[in-house]
Amino acid sequence: MLLTLDVGNTNIVLGVFDGELLQADWRVRTDRERTTDEHGLLIMHLLESKGLHKGDLDGFILSSVVPTMTETLAKVARNYFDIDPVVIGPETDFGLKALYHNPSEIGADRLVNAVAVKQKYGGPAIVVDFGTATTFDALTAEGDYLGGAIAPGIGISSNALFQAASRLYRVELIAPQHAIGRSTMEAMQSGIIFGFAGQVDALVKRIRNELGEDAPAIATGGLATLISKECETIRIVDEMLTLNGLKILWHRNHFNKKFA
Repeated sequence: MLLTLDVGNTNIVLGVFDGELLQADWRVRTDRERTTDEHGLLIMHLLESKGLHKGDLDGFILSSVVPTMTETLAKVARNYFDIDPVVIGPETDFGLKALYHNPSEIGADRLVNAVAVKQKYGGPAIVVDFGTATTFDALTAEGDYLGGAIAPGIGISSNALFQAASRLYRVELIAPQHAIGRSTMEAMQSGIIFGFAGQVDALVKRIRNELGEDAPAIATGGLATLISKECETIRIVDEMLTLNGLKILWHRNHFNKKFA
């Protein structure tokens, strides 16, 4: 079995694949202060909660946008599972071209998503990932990574609003029945949910115009289902897109790593 870890600024998403089947998945808070041992014990507990054991694993792949946690989690693979992990980085064989001016600037998760989209859906395509930031990534007709856009994420934008406006308060992130809110709670829900949906539609339409093709938009990330329901441009929601990309990259890279 293969353990995949997608380390984001807000959450770590973990998944266990048995062949092509995603056997189990979890989402836990990113905590930069956790030690290797704390992460190791947490992951073992998560596995046991699904009836899995560390001896079931024979592969471990890690993608991280939090540099200080990368080696910590790589040590978990070595110390707790006796596995030399595949760590996504500049030397990774992605199986696609990165047409960015400086490819080293691209977040690992964005390239992992592109790999999954290329294999599952083909190009051209647009990936919308609702994470700490909302990222928009464009793939060419050949499935190469072209570039995209980065916008503040829903969570951090909402938190900034709550913290800066003394008379506003945290609200549940659900879509209200009407755009015209008849209470402060409804007004905030309208602004957050419909406002971000409008942002998504506007950027996807601009990217499609520049691609010159009616590329499908695939949404992923924790809030993908919620926001996509209010969007006109999202055609596919694939919440496990990044984990599937990691699975693809493990198969592509672990053999070469083992015998390098």
